[in-house]
Amino acid sequence: MAVTYISWAPHCSRSDYTARELHGTSHMVYWAGLGSRPATVWLKYLGQAVRTWQILFREKPDAVFVMSPPVVAGLVVLPYCALRGIPFVVDAHTGAFLDRRWRHFQWLQHWLCRHAVTTIVTNTHLEARLATQGANATILPDVPVRYPEGASTFEKSVFDVAVICSFDYDEPVDVILDAARALPDIRFLVTGDPKKVERLRLQLPSNLSLTGFLDNVAYGQLLRGADVVMALTTGKHKMLRAAYEAIYQGTPIIISESPMLKEEFPRGAILVENSTSSISAAIRGMQSNLQKYRQEAAELRGLKEQRWERNKQLLMGKIRKDRSADVHG
Repeated sequence: MAVTYISWAPHCSRSDYTARELHGTSHMVYWAGLGSRPATVWLKYLGQAVRTWQILFREKPDAVFVMSPPVVAGLVVLPYCALRGIPFVVDAHTGAFLDRRWRHFQWLQHWLCRHAVTTIVTNTHLEARLATQGANATILPDVPVRYPEGASTFEKSVFDVAVICSFDYDEPVDVILDAARALPDIRFLVTGDPKKVERLRLQLPSNLSLTGFLDNVAYGQLLRGADVVMALTTGKHKMLRAAYEAIYQGTPIIISESPMLKEEFPRGAILVENSTSSISAAIRGMQSNLQKYRQEAAELRGLKEQRWERNKQLLMGKIRKDRSADVHG
């Protein structure tokens, strides 16, 4: 079955790696130059809509996956799939339902999900939410991530913490900086856009370095080469993509505490409160028991790979069933 994956974003590893696992193609359709200002966003979306239809008419897939947000991308894909009588799947990131930016478009998001053969979500909270709206959901908490091999460009220090951060509103950035100041012998390598740091006027400690945007090769090197990967959020129902990306490289993680994340990462991880003392204690704990946590991370990776195979069969079964119903209908 030929699958085309459409994402209206500059980059998304979840889309790329899901498409790869399904032997499909992934396309990032994004006009960055027009930004997201009210005066220009309509023109940006129009251009992305035209490009999306060009891709779909060229590839003529058997099924289309579309990332949300933005919900507009799904509204563009829907008529194409209706015209050809093929199923489409919404891959709904947590932000599609919980981010402030999309709060006023929930009615439209729910309507779109009801018309999809299924909506991919990361947890039972979102699955239950869609059930109340009459939409089918498939829980895929993560997808296997394999980065290209390459010689590391990061010089190793005594103990490295890779902090995966976008300096967004739901990340406790101040706490991360305070933890770095409290541990001057630990090196912190922080991803994200340095321009945001300038705009936020953050004062960085001397043992913290900004990596800037990394391509797949360099990002994989960072995750594999770090002693521990840290990703923090203030959201209660947010899946941390960086957490499972690290586990799939066999690297232990430090993540924010929530019931969902505790269930998803029962080993190879230390869950923390978003406080300086809790994060500092977790890093010291990792430092003193690193081999134990690395072994647990490898074990968890094996369990996640087995679960993915089961989930993939469930997902593709729904798509094949829908196509069969269309053919015989």
